[in-house]
Amino acid sequence: MSHRPSSGLAAVSTALLAMSRHLEVRDVLKTIVASARELLDAEYAALGVPDDHGGFAQFVVDGVSDEQWRAIGPLPRQHGVLAAMLREARTERLADVRKDPRFEGWPSAHPDMADFLGLPVKDGDETIGALFLANKRCPKPDGGCGFTEADEELLSILAQHAAIALTNARLYERSRELTIAEERSRLAHELHDAVSQKLFSLRLTAQAAARLVDRDPARAKGELQQVAALAAEAADELRAAVVELRPAALDEDGLVDTLRTQIQVLDRAHTAHVTFDSCGVRALPAAQEEALLRVAQEALHNALRHSGAPRVAVTLARRGHGAVLSVTDDGRGFEPAAVRRAGRHLGLVSMRDRASGVGGTLTVESAPGKGTTVEMEVPGG
Repeated sequence: MSHRPSSGLAAVSTALLAMSRHLEVRDVLKTIVASARELLDAEYAALGVPDDHGGFAQFVVDGVSDEQWRAIGPLPRQHGVLAAMLREARTERLADVRKDPRFEGWPSAHPDMADFLGLPVKDGDETIGALFLANKRCPKPDGGCGFTEADEELLSILAQHAAIALTNARLYERSRELTIAEERSRLAHELHDAVSQKLFSLRLTAQAAARLVDRDPARAKGELQQVAALAAEAADELRAAVVELRPAALDEDGLVDTLRTQIQVLDRAHTAHVTFDSCGVRALPAAQEEALLRVAQEALHNALRHSGAPRVAVTLARRGHGAVLSVTDDGRGFEPAAVRRAGRHLGLVSMRDRASGVGGTLTVESAPGKGTTVEMEVPGG
């Protein structure tokens, strides 16, 4: 690498640092592709993760617009030069990929590509992906490839580190899946206990009301009011569980729209007026968005169940490269130190763990009669 300019080394270092900041597989793939295209000054870059059925489980591109990508159609199959890279696990540097005997064409909406540099991404002996670039932005020698041996060397270094980053991201996601499975099991158990008890009480109270309705209508009315209260509590338990078990909306709608939708539901379901406002928030790493959503849900649950507040305001705003979430109520408030001494944390430990787990911070301000503000800040990607 001694023959490369220092700016090349700096670019490699920047790319490696960018990869190390992400934990989600999809984020890592996007960062690898964008870093490779910028590093080698190519017009297009892509990375495919093969599945076991002749296709790609994931395929990420850079340099192609969303409209172009939709027009191209289904993900490519493992054929042509891509298949050779995966099967033979060797680097391919071509002056014109269209003239290679293995080339099998591409969809009509596919951008035109000529010079090509591709190589497998390997974890030990296993090929876990194929990384390639096309159309280097430089004067091309007659009949030659714009990509050089030095480019090949740089991309090889990037691919080695990409394999480490991708493997770490996969391990993180598997670990998180296990954690989620355990959390779902715990929630199911708690939900069963809480709702079963309330439904059992509701049934007994309804039976008592039925026996009293003829001989003591006043007492029967009181029992029926208790039935309504128990039914509302059971509904609250179910709502809380449903909200906590449905973070998948983040993938489809993003953090801002997911929060807005959930808060609209809570505003309709509770007597408190619940509002949401966002300002200038950019897309954040997936783990940070999920942590922000979970903390918002926990803080809203506390405010709506325990504070007696007539108003709850949620805001999400950009701060530097990251974001800050604030959940504020004008309820009865509490003394944080007294809550800790009594062993009732109102989910504060869980919220702080979620914040610190993604490099963020959590602060809670409250006092008796003064309401409560929960604020979480994350640094962004």
